[in-house]
Amino acid sequence: MDLQRAREQADPSLAFPTLFRTLNLAQQAIGVPWALPDEAQQQAWLRDPASAIADYLRWLAQQSTKPLVLFLDEADGLVGCAMVSFLTQLRELYVGRALSPAPHSIVLVGQRAIRDYALSEEERQTIAWLGTTSPFNITAETQTLEPFTAREVRELYLKHTRQTGQSWSKKAVALAYELSQGHPWLTNALAEICVERLVRDRTRMIRGEDIEAAKEVMIQERRTHIDSLVARLHEERVKRVLGPMLAGETAEGDTLHDDFAYVVGLGLVTHRDGRYEIANPIYREVIPRVLTFERQAQLPHRTAWYVKEDGKLDLPKLMTAWQEFWREDGHLAAEGFHYREAGPHLMLMAFLQRILNGGGKLDREYALGKGALDLLITWKGERHLIEVKVRRDERSERKAVEQVARYLEGAGRREGWVVLFDLRKGVGWKKKLFRRKVRRAEGTIWVIGC
Repeated sequence: MDLQRAREQADPSLAFPTLFRTLNLAQQAIGVPWALPDEAQQQAWLRDPASAIADYLRWLAQQSTKPLVLFLDEADGLVGCAMVSFLTQLRELYVGRALSPAPHSIVLVGQRAIRDYALSEEERQTIAWLGTTSPFNITAETQTLEPFTAREVRELYLKHTRQTGQSWSKKAVALAYELSQGHPWLTNALAEICVERLVRDRTRMIRGEDIEAAKEVMIQERRTHIDSLVARLHEERVKRVLGPMLAGETAEGDTLHDDFAYVVGLGLVTHRDGRYEIANPIYREVIPRVLTFERQAQLPHRTAWYVKEDGKLDLPKLMTAWQEFWREDGHLAAEGFHYREAGPHLMLMAFLQRILNGGGKLDREYALGKGALDLLITWKGERHLIEVKVRRDERSERKAVEQVARYLEGAGRREGWVVLFDLRKGVGWKKKLFRRKVRRAEGTIWVIGC
């Protein structure tokens, strides 16, 4: 059964009737050989919410001649008193299973481990009336659904080919894995959008551009999983990790170990090559796009203003417009982001994304402790790298230039950009705003002061 309909209902008297209806539907769906409890019986149970769920599940276990196993999806969507009462009653069923009927096993499926179900101050106060956190100590075993390997993604997609005859290009399968990093929901969602909506003609091969288009559909439509991800971005524990990550800084604080364990458990972040990174390219794109969406929508700038007659992107003109915007409005608007320490970086991403929505693409790479945010603009076959840094001292600019020079040398490019935010108090705009051209053997590097 799916508990999603009862999510965000903290009052047990409101949440539990919804759970009862869900239990009824689940039994009807699988065609159980017994009749559902009548309305009078259900109302009698619901008169005492503190035992309603346990009473229903005891009745259900008594009807079944076989061991009863319940899979409860979206279990971590319950909140407040409803969530605490729900877990308390499950524990009571377990403790009293020798004396009265009870389910053989209950599987709680969600994005979070049970120990992470109640962590806000408000929810801690909710638990206080029990005098204990024991309802959260009911886990017999915790399992994590591991990401698919590249081979498993290929095998999964080939099942569709065997069933329908529709094939996948090697590029499509490789791109699906690259974008999802094997995340089970993302892997399936990309394929489902392709075969059910974008390429219904089973004689037509699914190509890389179809996977790319499916990714855009998934993000723009805010599919259930993406919507759930977005909700997590506003949690304080998530912000404590992602805020510094977006700003290219190092996270600090006493609770970081638990915070990191939490975001890794959610699948938002992974530990790769000795550092924490956003788990996959889709999340890397979703997170800043969601956080900057409202700002983007309010920007008056139009794509056509920054496109040359030959169709190429006029990046010098775009950067000049960015500096003007940052001085007049941007630096103030940046303070309004939920991720305040990453406000300047998010404001720049919002500005660039607003322009690139007209035909370009903005790729982002960021990781804790990396010290910078890399932005890669792709526009009609051209690629422009932008390194984003906050000025700490005179070495900040020099280090950023060195990083871009190394990129130019490795990628065979001849031009790169550094955006350097000067957030020091008491430094005037005349000193902050500048443009410098640095000529290196590797190519030309433009340094834009903000």
